[in-house]
Amino acid sequence: MKLIKLDAIDSTNEFLKGLSNKQEVQNFTVISAETQLKGKGQMGAKWDSEPGKNLIMSVLVKRFLFDSETVFNLNVVVSLAVIRTLKEYDIPELSIKWPNDIMSANKKIGGILIENSIKGEGAITSIVGLGLNVNQTEFDNLPRASSLALVCNKVFNKEEILFSIVSKINEIIAEYAVKASSLWEEYINELFKIGVPVAFSDENETNFMGIIKGVSAVGKLQIQLEDDTVCEYSLKEVQMLY
Repeated sequence: MKLIKLDAIDSTNEFLKGLSNKQEVQNFTVISAETQLKGKGQMGAKWDSEPGKNLIMSVLVKRFLFDSETVFNLNVVVSLAVIRTLKEYDIPELSIKWPNDIMSANKKIGGILIENSIKGEGAITSIVGLGLNVNQTEFDNLPRASSLALVCNKVFNKEEILFSIVSKINEIIAEYAVKASSLWEEYINELFKIGVPVAFSDENETNFMGIIKGVSAVGKLQIQLEDDTVCEYSLKEVQMLY
């Protein structure tokens, strides 16, 4: 992997996207930044981070996705790479809040944003953005946010974590062709609130109870409703209330 370290940048995803549009960029090239001025999460949500305290990175992934029906496979790969890495650091009660939030107990400690673009001959190039709260200990007006430092009461080496995550992304992609079903099973088993009744709100702001059963091949959340039917929801169609 090639690592490009920056001090301050609007967005590591946007920087890597611009770089790959101008020149041939090596697979698994990583951009990291101490400060991100215009970080974003799912559906345009703003990602705030205290300068120098957290892991802010983007990774270029090529030659893994080849059609639009399989793009969620990369979400599975990256989420598992982060979870496996953090387990090695004994971060407690880890889970994946669908589709891409990394949780410790009921607190969010990280978020993933994957942006895909179709290049020549239909090949899909992906830019994987990851924000991981590492050593930040104060989160004003963010009661559901936490960090590795807060949950473990110690300081962590951000770059060491970065190398481990990218290494695991590479490893999981390499084994994906023969282990896809077991990787998906691992992803489902790591889901936040899997198998327990949870309150949700739909796109019409109607609240309902349901049980997360899994995720479809195209990345839709499968929820068992009170009448025992299982419905599938995309990101904009449902929100968990917890």
